[in-house]
Amino acid sequence: MGFTFHHLDGERYWEERAYYRFTLDEVESGIEHPSGDIHALCLDLVGEVVGSEALMRRLAIPDEMRDRVAASWRAGAPSLYGRFDFAFDGTGPAKLLEYNADTPTSIYETALFQWQWLEDRIADATLPAGADQYNRLHDALVARFGALFTPGSLIHFASVADHVEDRQTVRYLEDVARQAGLDPQFVAIDRIGVDADGQLVDDDDTLIAALFKLYPWEDMLREPYAVHLGVARTQFLEPAWKAILSNKGILPLLWERHRGHPNLLPAAFADDTAALAAIGDRHVVKPLFSREGWDIQIIDGPASTRGPDGGYGEEGRIVQALAPLPVFDGQHAVIGSWIVGDEPVAMSVREDDGAITRDLARYVPHVIL
Repeated sequence: MGFTFHHLDGERYWEERAYYRFTLDEVESGIEHPSGDIHALCLDLVGEVVGSEALMRRLAIPDEMRDRVAASWRAGAPSLYGRFDFAFDGTGPAKLLEYNADTPTSIYETALFQWQWLEDRIADATLPAGADQYNRLHDALVARFGALFTPGSLIHFASVADHVEDRQTVRYLEDVARQAGLDPQFVAIDRIGVDADGQLVDDDDTLIAALFKLYPWEDMLREPYAVHLGVARTQFLEPAWKAILSNKGILPLLWERHRGHPNLLPAAFADDTAALAAIGDRHVVKPLFSREGWDIQIIDGPASTRGPDGGYGEEGRIVQALAPLPVFDGQHAVIGSWIVGDEPVAMSVREDDGAITRDLARYVPHVIL
């Protein structure tokens, strides 16, 4: 099925020696409804940030790119998808850890492969015929592509060509676009050029009218070619305004505006001494742009745990109250809640031996019984 990264660096990535079992109420009340609520709060926050130089600066959006980010929001540039990460143990409200709003991975595993697992387990009677899964991700993606583009439209897809997980993820999305009646074309991210009019072109000099890029805005906005982004008429997925929501700086901003919300954790910028005092000595320090647990530090009273060194942090840090991940059979489980357009549609579960979810965390399927 194209799942070539079921093992990563020799380590098991797809894990089906176990599965996570949910009730329908746990999914609907615990994950789905809060995801829709928080997504709406996030959109309200974007509208505020694009009108504020101070907030743009707080989120480390480069000076020369702020107009580009704001313009994409004001033009109503559409979004394809995103993924919330929650700490949720089934006994209390899910707590938002971060919003992977720009380049969330594990979409293929969620949309296609864990659904195939469910069908196979029902077929071999490992699971009862009434078993279900919170997972409309594939159909929602097909419908979203169909709503965003007219049939037959050429859509370019880009990633780092030799990164296996990213390339296969983009292959899956190319197939989704094809099922939506579109014409997908891959271009390696480092092969995108600029023509004489300042417009983006692929390595055949074909104009890139629409581009899905599995490449983060916080890097794109700092690349030498970023100067061309201000004049390029390319429709980006995700749009430039997602540089705001993929930034962990939204966590203290959301808390300041919705203090006490059951699905939010107390959070503050690391230089906000007054706000930090209210968080206490059980907290997590996160760089604004960190990924896959890089440069994350958990402070739990006298104990401290660090994630891998990824070189993040110079852009700024936030501090968030600690919401420990639930532990099952020694595995720390994090919930991914998927948004397509503005609608919550699916769930995924990843688990790690440690309290910080890293790039080799295992993907485990789930069922609703």
